[in-house]
Amino acid sequence: MFDARLRPLIDPALNHAGRVLAGMGVTANQLTFAGLALGLAGAGAIAAGAIGWGLALIIANRVFDGLDGAVARVRGPSDLGGYFDIVADFAFYVSIPLGFGVLAAANTLPALVLVASFVLTGVSFLAFATIAAKRGAETAAHGRKSFFYSTGLAEGAETIAVFIAMCLFPAWFGVIAYAYAALCALTILQRSALAITMFRD
Repeated sequence: MFDARLRPLIDPALNHAGRVLAGMGVTANQLTFAGLALGLAGAGAIAAGAIGWGLALIIANRVFDGLDGAVARVRGPSDLGGYFDIVADFAFYVSIPLGFGVLAAANTLPALVLVASFVLTGVSFLAFATIAAKRGAETAAHGRKSFFYSTGLAEGAETIAVFIAMCLFPAWFGVIAYAYAALCALTILQRSALAITMFRD
């Protein structure tokens, strides 16, 4: 919901850093995998009860996620890079609820519900992108991407805001997880309605 609106604010700084890193020989894929390692380490820290470290590593993961795209814009995006980027994103997204699920038994059910909602949201996102590409549809709302990014109520910015809230208020994990799972469900319905509009023969 907010991703496209945030891009004009954060892209100038990211693009500058991307030019510097690309000039140093850093590749987008290197940043993608480094960011994934940081994100998974954050989930591990949360599972171990070090929620403050988990929060710091979540933020670090998002910085690297922004930088890999910035470097890709300098060097030129690749299909393989786009593949690694989306796989790394979803691996990170599901790892954080799993970390909270391991942290406390009371978190297990809401963590599973949230992970299931992420899976279904991801399926709707990728299915939409596949069919949009087949039809030659394009969008620049999220910047230059390797494939079609459909908008929705629950996107990257909202997910990170929710993860931060979970780290700041871990006792409220269940409530936050269920509420965001509901927003993910609404996103699936929203994307499905858009698919009916765009893909009806």
